[in-house]
Amino acid sequence: MLQAKGLLEGGVLSPKEFLHLGSRAAVDQAFSRLVKAGKLLRVARGTYAVPISGRFGSRAPSPEKIIKAMAEQSGEIVVAHGASAANALGLTQQVPIREVYLTSGRTRKLMLGRSEILVKHAPRWMLALGSGPAGAAVRALAWLGPTHVGESLISLHSTLPSIEWRALAASRAALPSWMAQAIGKEASRG
Repeated sequence: MLQAKGLLEGGVLSPKEFLHLGSRAAVDQAFSRLVKAGKLLRVARGTYAVPISGRFGSRAPSPEKIIKAMAEQSGEIVVAHGASAANALGLTQQVPIREVYLTSGRTRKLMLGRSEILVKHAPRWMLALGSGPAGAAVRALAWLGPTHVGESLISLHSTLPSIEWRALAASRAALPSWMAQAIGKEASRG
């Protein structure tokens, strides 16, 4: 438990980190008892987090921090879903109801208190430009689809920093043909 107290908000623990202290069954039992006592939250199979204590009681850590810690621990790429990216880039006013992230790893559900977070496996091209604005633009365009790509690209061309726009335009070869064609058309407009 000392190691858990030293974690920053969103830090995650795995029973595998404690196998030097006892058998797998004993470590699992200890984690189970800590969850029942409210000292740990079971986020997913084999992944636990420390609840945040405040003056109004304890709460689950923020989903963004949990996702970031899990990505660092597993070495996966994890980024916001296209609906969230489209909202953040101002391409839609819709706010996603569910928290969904895309990953290079396997699809899984995380539980943070009463909130369920879906982490979905995504194709490599959706993750190629990372979590920056150009990568968010790719995921937003994929979510919006071919019908809205033209007007969305006009908006992105004027709002994205020029270095991000160039990164998006340079990545056309890795993108689906409908998206690559639309980006090429917008890039040729200057």
